[in-house]
Amino acid sequence: MLLESDWAALWITFKLAALTTVILMILGIPLAWWLAFSQARAKVLVEAVVALPLVLPPTVLGFYLLVTLSPEGPVGSVVQALGGPTLVFSFAGLVIGSVIYSLPFAVQPLQNAFASMGRVPLEAAATMRAGWWDRLFTVALPLCRRGVLTAITLSFAHTVGEFGVVLMIGGNIPGQTQVVSIAIYEHVESLQYTQAHILSAGLLAFSFILLLAIYGLNRRFTVSRA
Repeated sequence: MLLESDWAALWITFKLAALTTVILMILGIPLAWWLAFSQARAKVLVEAVVALPLVLPPTVLGFYLLVTLSPEGPVGSVVQALGGPTLVFSFAGLVIGSVIYSLPFAVQPLQNAFASMGRVPLEAAATMRAGWWDRLFTVALPLCRRGVLTAITLSFAHTVGEFGVVLMIGGNIPGQTQVVSIAIYEHVESLQYTQAHILSAGLLAFSFILLLAIYGLNRRFTVSRA
């Protein structure tokens, strides 16, 4: 049986993953569009920054986010001066850290999908006087639905599995910042292996089903195009 704190950790985890995914789609789609079609010299620099969480140890990223978002940090001090909440050891801080840490998992599939689509469909839509928003929502996104689905799924799943970044920024406050990965670690530290098994098995099954779904849908899209 799951403990009350475990249910709270599950709720926080999936709420964090859902909110992070929505924010990543809002930010990631225009960013991926620009990266796919821009010829600017700064493109390489932006691509490197976006991909940085893939190679940077989570604790390193979490440490610098902790310093930046703390009340004495450059961002946290400004937020507090404007009357905002404390970002570290809060759900808001978890969201910020998760968005940054999962950014490449949203942007790269979208960028690859836009690049594979090419400019021809967009130019055809432009000849019919379609604006940027029309070309994006009525042409690009439907044609790139496979990449969009992959970006949504990877962003959500990656956020669910976070540990190092969320621990550094949010700590381990039950009912507030304790996510499932941290709850599992705490159960193991307390030698509560049964509880750790239940949560771990649940995440394993969730991850496997999610991957089955995305591969199945991608296969269906490939067959329908053929």
